[in-house]
Amino acid sequence: MDPELVRHVATSTGLPGEVAARVVADVVAYYSETTEEFVRRRHRELQARDHRNAEIWTVIADELAHRPVAPGEVSARRLRRLVYG
Repeated sequence: MDPELVRHVATSTGLPGEVAARVVADVVAYYSETTEEFVRRRHRELQARDHRNAEIWTVIADELAHRPVAPGEVSARRLRRLVYG
């Protein structure tokens, strides 16, 4: 973990260093998912909330476009293939 980033988070938020380090570790872990892992996880989460696939593909494509390292435009067909093979 980057000590400068932890120091920056601690300074800018007023969090103690240990808490800032935990926050940074959580954020790094969250964004370390591969595109495939992210798509499968979000599909499960949205299905559990009774969303239908047509809506799910739109939501996931929008979320992917706003991730720090976006995979580019992703079609509903590609998303289906990631989930169902």
